[in-house]
Amino acid sequence: MEVGRRADPADAKLEELAAATAERLPRMLDDVTRLLSHDWPDYADFIVTERDEVLVSANMFLHRLMKMAKWDITELPGVSDPPPEQLSEQPLFEEIGRAQWQQGRDLTSLLSAYQIGARVAWHHVAEVALEVGVPSDVFASLAEAVFIFIDQLSSASARGYVLEQSEAAAARERLRDELGNMLLSDRSDSNAVRAAAARVDWPLPREAAVVLVEPDNPVGVALLARLDQSCLHVRRQRLVGAIVPDPDGPQRRERLASALRGAGAVVGHAVALEHLPASMRVAEVAVQLRRTHVLEDDPVFVDEHLDSIIVHRDARLLDAFRTQCLAPLDELGPVTRQRLCETLASWLRHLGDRRAVAEELHIHPQTVRYRLTQLRELFGESLDEPDNRRRLTLALAWGIPERN
Repeated sequence: MEVGRRADPADAKLEELAAATAERLPRMLDDVTRLLSHDWPDYADFIVTERDEVLVSANMFLHRLMKMAKWDITELPGVSDPPPEQLSEQPLFEEIGRAQWQQGRDLTSLLSAYQIGARVAWHHVAEVALEVGVPSDVFASLAEAVFIFIDQLSSASARGYVLEQSEAAAARERLRDELGNMLLSDRSDSNAVRAAAARVDWPLPREAAVVLVEPDNPVGVALLARLDQSCLHVRRQRLVGAIVPDPDGPQRRERLASALRGAGAVVGHAVALEHLPASMRVAEVAVQLRRTHVLEDDPVFVDEHLDSIIVHRDARLLDAFRTQCLAPLDELGPVTRQRLCETLASWLRHLGDRRAVAEELHIHPQTVRYRLTQLRELFGESLDEPDNRRRLTLALAWGIPERN
């Protein structure tokens, strides 16, 4: 006798049991079909339409069950049969689990159907086992084998379902990433964009905007990841972001402001999809201005700061412009220059109202008069020229520039 095997009489009883049970397989399938027909009619219809194939599979199940009943799990060395977990049914049932996900079905319905099949199978096997008189220890092994087998097949199907689900999710994310990159590329064809959007079931919006956060800001990255599934996540050279459809829709702006508060985010202005690459470049400038504290809103909405972005887009040009406009102050000491710049900026903001200047700067009106006299001596008549006032307003609107 082989190590790990039962005695020959038990084997003989199992063979007798297998033969008798095989004759009852059609009845077994009828019982399973009847029990499935109410809650899982699709599975019941499959058994009816594919009856020959199902009978072959049921016969394989029966032989597998007898092997498992023979298998003595306490004496592994020297056995001739492979252990149950290495037999061939599991890949098949893993594929069944994959198909369940592909067809959009719930995994629990499949596992419940397995349980029904197991109960019916055990009812028939137990009935025949009593008829042929199998020993009690073999009977116990049979019961254990039925439910171990179903457990293994259920686990295989669950594994296949989860693998297919995760692979499908990964593939979908890749396609969404491709779509996001296409939308931000100047070289994308509109037909290709429509095809890519259809592949991921992303309705093309009338307008969209980009949202950008710094990749080394964990709070920002986390809040960005929590945006709803209508948003396409994108990654740029040194930024992470998302494409938000219809950002100016009802309550959309308020929800975005709430969702992104604390993220240090920049929200680009809403544009048609073909203009999204240009809008992205403007948003990237806004990110730079946020880093240097020119823009400090949280989040920054680009369309509220277009003047700042236009002025600061070319730092060297802005520096040259400021140097030119404020050249009359070059010979002053740093403290005097700072005070006169503050006074001039306030005077321009308040359209020459000296009392308002004094209140804003918390100084006496006579001090304002004195400083303005100094400014007129330095700037001369140009201080009254509308064009020069406009230039000075632009030069001082975003703070007092440092002397180069």
